[in-house]
Amino acid sequence: MYFKAISSTLRNRRFWVWQLGGALIYATPAAIRLATGSIHLPILSMFMPWWVTPFVPGNIVEKVLVNAFFPGGAGAIAGEVLYSNVRSEALSRRQKYLARLGGALLYVAGWSLFQFVGYMQNINGSYGDNLFESPYVFPLNFLLASLSIFTPTIVGFLKNKISKTKN
Repeated sequence: MYFKAISSTLRNRRFWVWQLGGALIYATPAAIRLATGSIHLPILSMFMPWWVTPFVPGNIVEKVLVNAFFPGGAGAIAGEVLYSNVRSEALSRRQKYLARLGGALLYVAGWSLFQFVGYMQNINGSYGDNLFESPYVFPLNFLLASLSIFTPTIVGFLKNKISKTKN
């Protein structure tokens, strides 16, 4: 039963759109930093807060925007699709959001483990700082993941509005 659900999830187009799209959105700022050799992004760095702490990074606007899609949003969709395949029926609203929450938190836990291992390796980027996130930021990542369960709903709403204006 679970093998079939996992297999169905891996064949689901929506699952792959969110996985690949989210990873691309996540990788874009990192690629810009590596290419420019600067930690500051051209547009988003204008909104850096003055109250930066070890727990809230200076790139908080970028972090909120990016984490809404990966790992949070991608994990939310993975959880929803997998759980609906396990149940083999349409999910209630409550079940959908709980499945999204479980998937988002699981993805963030895995991504945080990857980030922690990389951080401990102390690999510096072209901008002179560690390529990986500090473990102090991990609690914020989990908070953002719990909020990212709404990202697919918001994206779907915006997609519907845009498609209606085109007609």
